[in-house]
Amino acid sequence: MSMLPNSQEARDVAYQLHAYTNARAHQQAGPLVIERGEGPYVFDASGKRYFEAMAGLWSVGLGFNEKRLVEAAHKQMQALPFYHTFSAKSHGPSIDLAEKLVALAPVPMSKVFFTNSGSEANDTVLKLIAYRSNSLGQPQRKKIISRMRAYHGVTIASASLTGLPNNHRSFDLPLPNILHTGSPHFYKDGAPGETEEAFATRRAEELDALIQKEGPDTIAAFFGEPVMGAGGVVVPPATYWDKIQAVLKKYDILLVADEVICGFGRTGKMFGCETYGIKPDAMVVSKQITSSYFPLSAIIMNDRMFEPIADESNKIGVLGHGFTAGGHPVGSAIALENLKIIEERGLVAHAAELGGYMQSRLRELTSHSLVGEVRGVGMIAALELVLDKGRKTAAATPGAVGGMASRMLQERGVISRNMLDAIAICPPLITTKAQIDDLLAAITGVLNDMKPEVAKLTRRR
Repeated sequence: MSMLPNSQEARDVAYQLHAYTNARAHQQAGPLVIERGEGPYVFDASGKRYFEAMAGLWSVGLGFNEKRLVEAAHKQMQALPFYHTFSAKSHGPSIDLAEKLVALAPVPMSKVFFTNSGSEANDTVLKLIAYRSNSLGQPQRKKIISRMRAYHGVTIASASLTGLPNNHRSFDLPLPNILHTGSPHFYKDGAPGETEEAFATRRAEELDALIQKEGPDTIAAFFGEPVMGAGGVVVPPATYWDKIQAVLKKYDILLVADEVICGFGRTGKMFGCETYGIKPDAMVVSKQITSSYFPLSAIIMNDRMFEPIADESNKIGVLGHGFTAGGHPVGSAIALENLKIIEERGLVAHAAELGGYMQSRLRELTSHSLVGEVRGVGMIAALELVLDKGRKTAAATPGAVGGMASRMLQERGVISRNMLDAIAICPPLITTKAQIDDLLAAITGVLNDMKPEVAKLTRRR
């Protein structure tokens, strides 16, 4: 792109280091500068409209100009623009939100601890688990099991939980005591002739073997997203979660459900745990809790988690952990209004109904020569792009095909995200059937337009 001196694009390149971006390539190409939003659409500095097929970052459930959320923020700013929750201080919005989250939880829960992002929340859970183990007189019980392709954040601890190579490479991660078992992606990891249920059994047996190898009394917790998000929208195979939970129960290991992407309607239920029959000891929520109008996250925990922590804080005299903005009154007020709107407008049921339509329309593309798999549930999905359907392989350079598709979709006015060669689709909950049809038309057009360029990649292999 051409960047005029002193333009927004040029100043961005001059002064900003971007997340999940090739910094050198960015100096040449510059940014896409978004100026405003309207429903599920955003508009760039030139006025071009884009359908936000990723709901920002899996997160803007109510779209980009919900006036009630703005008004909730304004009202709270006028009454109490900031207060904290340190040293037994509190305020109405955080109290109301904690009560609401405990009431919404799909299994009996006890307490809520507020943080500012999913990464911070997962980092905090790791600290609390260690604190709990010490309280129980089990100082050796500190190991945590996550999964390959998992995404749990980017702080040092939560990035260690994450099971994606580029979140570890050159950062000297993962930390010790963070273990990874196999991903639940049947399409990629299933053996020839293996059924989904047999694959789920194998993954559970592998988890059991890992626990046995490390020592059951050293394993404190297992972390898992109900549906993996940034790892490629990996939907668990039939019986997977039942079998994983049976192994954890056998060894008395805590289960932490990362609901940062799945929570508040995305899978067609209020929580992904409900969709898959998961019974966690702690749930981590963020993103759609405020439709990302304000940074806010929360850990919802049961008494099995809370009681030893409370005992240890009494023994020591304090729970020495917290964040200045944790439980921020403005964020809490926005979250309360956001949840109220989701309930009033029946957006969870809408996500189930429209999600079913979206999934069926996407599966019409399975016959396309570039589509290896369509996967998803509710209003989250992915297209796995391949050059060779039989081998399930794309270009020699991972992400080349997916990156091409993402760029071409943006040219057509659709913002998506490729995780290597998987194109993610996660539109706002307020999306309509007609907008899904427009999205599918754009995707189909791009897949067809890609054929000549993909032929060049095929020749280079």
